[in-house]
Amino acid sequence: MAGLSSKSFALLLLAMSFYINSSFSARITPQRSTEFIRKSCTATTYPKLCYTSLSIHSSAIQTSPKLLASTALNVTLSSAKSTSTMMSTLSQGHGLKPKEVSAMSDCVEELSDALDELRKSIDEMSNGKESNFGLMINDVQTWVSAAMTDESTCSDGFAGNAMNGNLKTTVRGRIVNIAQLTSNALALINNYALLHG
Repeated sequence: MAGLSSKSFALLLLAMSFYINSSFSARITPQRSTEFIRKSCTATTYPKLCYTSLSIHSSAIQTSPKLLASTALNVTLSSAKSTSTMMSTLSQGHGLKPKEVSAMSDCVEELSDALDELRKSIDEMSNGKESNFGLMINDVQTWVSAAMTDESTCSDGFAGNAMNGNLKTTVRGRIVNIAQLTSNALALINNYALLHG
């Protein structure tokens, strides 16, 4: 009988400790996760944008450098997609000057390339083999860097005084935002690579 009650007591203690630990970690996790994101974002060029764009995904990221880098890529891809759609619509608008039509068309093409590179990076991050970590990270860094170059080329098409007004302001504002998100994603990928190595 004594053996049974000590087993019951041990089980009760185990259940209580599980309950206490799970409720404790449930209270701590969101705060730890957002703090992890805030701290990680200090390594980026645009820490405020990094934190605001990623902290809303804190429950998915938790404290994982890999999930942080992957989420940053997905946020960048989502922003690039919506900008690409907006640019395609704007480029078909009436009343655009030939120079504006040409710049918009080039930009849509550059963004399409950037979208492909971001997609490849996301696929590689989620499907890459741990045994080939160095190769996987190298590919991801190359593609994300290429996406940044494409975004920069798009923005360059609207440089100078030949093009002014709302179109230029709108396009450049969106492209700058994507370029900053991409830059942040690359910094987080580099950080993940350092921590992994």
